[in-house]
Amino acid sequence: RDSRRGAGGVEEFVDRIGAFLILVGLSGLAVGGVGVSAAVRAYLAGKTGVIATLKTLGATRAIIFQTYFIQIGVLTLAGILIGVALGGGLPVIFAPIIEARLPIPAVFAFYPAPLIEAAIYGLLAALVFTLWPLAKTEDIRAATLFRDAFSTSAQLPNVRYLVAILVLLLALVGAAIWFSGTVFLTLWTAGGIVGALAILIVAALIIRWIARRFRKPARGRPALRLAFGSIGARGGEATSVVLSLGLGLTVLATVGQIDGNLRNSFSNDLPEVAPSYFFVDIQPDQIDGFQERLANDEAVSRVDTAPMLRGIITQINGRPADEVADGHWVVQGDRGITYANAQPKGTDVTAGEWWPEDYVGPPQISFSAEEAAEMGLQLGDMMTVNVLGRDITAEVTSFRDVSWEDAGIGFVLAMNQGALAGAPHSWISTVYAEPEAEAAILRDLATAYPNITAIRIRDAIDQVIQLVGGISAATRYGALITLVTGFLVLIGAAAAGERARTFEAAVLKTLGAPRRRIITSFALRAGILGLAAGLVALGAGILGGWAVSTFIMDTTYTVIWSNALLIISGGIIASLLAGLAFAWRPLSAKPAQVLRARE
Repeated sequence: RDSRRGAGGVEEFVDRIGAFLILVGLSGLAVGGVGVSAAVRAYLAGKTGVIATLKTLGATRAIIFQTYFIQIGVLTLAGILIGVALGGGLPVIFAPIIEARLPIPAVFAFYPAPLIEAAIYGLLAALVFTLWPLAKTEDIRAATLFRDAFSTSAQLPNVRYLVAILVLLLALVGAAIWFSGTVFLTLWTAGGIVGALAILIVAALIIRWIARRFRKPARGRPALRLAFGSIGARGGEATSVVLSLGLGLTVLATVGQIDGNLRNSFSNDLPEVAPSYFFVDIQPDQIDGFQERLANDEAVSRVDTAPMLRGIITQINGRPADEVADGHWVVQGDRGITYANAQPKGTDVTAGEWWPEDYVGPPQISFSAEEAAEMGLQLGDMMTVNVLGRDITAEVTSFRDVSWEDAGIGFVLAMNQGALAGAPHSWISTVYAEPEAEAAILRDLATAYPNITAIRIRDAIDQVIQLVGGISAATRYGALITLVTGFLVLIGAAAAGERARTFEAAVLKTLGAPRRRIITSFALRAGILGLAAGLVALGAGILGGWAVSTFIMDTTYTVIWSNALLIISGGIIASLLAGLAFAWRPLSAKPAQVLRARE
């Protein structure tokens, strides 16, 4: 409660942004986890013969599991160490660039706590996504040695593995809650990631079903028919592509929708109803002359004035306000307080009654209805407010509607005039005027009253938009990293499927298909899957953006179609690049060598 933490809301705001970036990073870990799971599955598929041989020689399930668990564990630890080193070093290396973008000074150094936190996240995520494919090694039988295919099983892993995965998931979410300190936001994010994964899995199944149905209508177009056949095949790459690319695009689409709606709420909606100027520090002996200057100006359509003091809500019903209000922003730091005898014009009392104009008696409070509901206040509650070192205990006798959206004068707390009699204070005012008259108003008032501070609302809004732009840029970078992770996962999936594409190309060449038709089918396959992933991610992103804008940020929501088109085109391009990057070697392989190796 001193000048070192004079604006507790700023600290909370920075903590929230940090927590949001952590949660965006966790989304990236989920995308990477999908890739890790696919990579482990592909690696173990290539080791089917080795595992079957070990079982033939008497190796137990535990030995096989532990063997590959140790291999993957070593690679996981190496990856975590590299990631922690990069995460700790890059901010220090790019410190001058980052400092230039920040509105406040910052000290860049190695901070061990975030690095340990990141390592814990990475370790838990790796365990969650590798246990399932590792557990499936138990399904590999020795008889696989006498078959020319990887013996797959649709059954779930052993119950003990499922329980372990569930415990690790809960530990991961619990760690995110513990480290970020935001239970609500973390649970929302975890639910969003799980929901997005579920939607993408269902979407992948639907895409495969549609692809199988489109094979017949595609007769006469061999390349398109081959693409649909590959997408609809069981064990194909449809699920891995839609999951890895779709989740990254979903995060980017959600952030893009939230960013666009935040910008619209500041740049479009607010200026239509905002005043021209906000004047503060008007002394009591200046308020009459101030109002007289504006009253004689035909370009001024409206002037609102109110006395203002600063006070801290310290107690509610005899208990510390922080405890009762559960850390609500109203009790964090000091608040603007006003007084009035008669009910001010335009004040809408929603519950209770305003005190009489000639009221003389114990102090009374009229409180903002929305904030009162959030804090759990009731009519008749006693509230202690410290004003300039003096504690004033008053009864809450009414709730009123306070609008924060129009940039006008709004006070959470108002008291009767007698409660604050004799307290030093100043006045504030909002002035609504034609744009061409603003300069003259500012010049005249500044000349007559040099102590008064004028804030041009348009400039303030521009600064807010700039601040929001910087914050949204940081979140977009985080989401972009998630998308890059998804693209790397796509590359891994394409690399893992190179063997299958080589065999497919060899068969098609043997049947007389030209190279152009084969590469066209590969491109169509990648493009269709990218389009599908982009459309699903767009739908999930619009839903997520609406949920965050409506329930967390309490702003109006409209779909930002420019961002939507970027998401869809990005999905197609990323899928095409990843798919075609590993298509040239299968095309150059000689069919005889490929088919002979499968004998």
